[in-house]
Amino acid sequence: MTKRLLVFQSLWAMENIHNGHSRSVEENLQQLAAAGFDGFTDHYYQRAHVQRLAATARELGLQAEGQVFPTDIDGLQPALELGSEFGCHHITIQADLRPRSVREAVRVLEGWQRLAEQVDFPVLLETHRYRLSNDLLFMLDVLEQLPHLKLLADLSHYVVARELPLPPAAEDQQQIRHILQHSWGFHGRVSNGHQVQVPLGYPQHQPWLDVFQDWWRYGMQHWLSRAGSEDTLSFTCELGPAPYAITGADGLDVVDRWQESLQLKRIAEQAWQQASAAAAPAPGRARHA
Repeated sequence: MTKRLLVFQSLWAMENIHNGHSRSVEENLQQLAAAGFDGFTDHYYQRAHVQRLAATARELGLQAEGQVFPTDIDGLQPALELGSEFGCHHITIQADLRPRSVREAVRVLEGWQRLAEQVDFPVLLETHRYRLSNDLLFMLDVLEQLPHLKLLADLSHYVVARELPLPPAAEDQQQIRHILQHSWGFHGRVSNGHQVQVPLGYPQHQPWLDVFQDWWRYGMQHWLSRAGSEDTLSFTCELGPAPYAITGADGLDVVDRWQESLQLKRIAEQAWQQASAAAAPAPGRARHA
């Protein structure tokens, strides 16, 4: 077995994609499996819901990314128990607390790391607004204290939260790359300095799409340099409903988010192919670190 990319679809992103209506969990899982997704992302804190997800996912051969929103150290434990009971590819933490000091953030993160040692799947901290990881510079300080902390990179939040310019400055690029060097998974959408989710197909957004593609490709290539030989990397297409999605006067999306999810899936797969080609040693030449 070799290192592989797994592309997931967020079930949150499946909300209201059919002319403003949502389908059942089972129907959504069947739709994304038929489209070639490897798995799904959804909340992992209510046992009955996770059991329902797992029953259909097993039939369809889908893997799960479980999301949890703990407000303290012990709040992670239920998701770890559900992941152990029903299975998951990994658990992603959206840390629903906002410490004012790096010291307090490290205390909580170390507590979660101790809990994560009890399970045999990865536990990743998502970069997200209004969470412990809200600020890019704060997280860089945290990483200085916890260099082995495993992140899940949703870079859209840092672009909009810090109102990054286009093109990003050299310092911005270096800081984003540092986050990517600690990232073991991705949530995918394209933002600009003012909106967290912009339509992928509009020509005015192409420059930002190019930036994100470069970041994802770099992050994948760096992951390939440090992952185990049988590890798998997840990329979740997470084009959320309103208010993430831009809507018209009728309250409906201005674009077809399902078709954009399929486009984003292709973009992630292309970035993986490019990263894999760049990471491969040249024929007949030894590879050097």
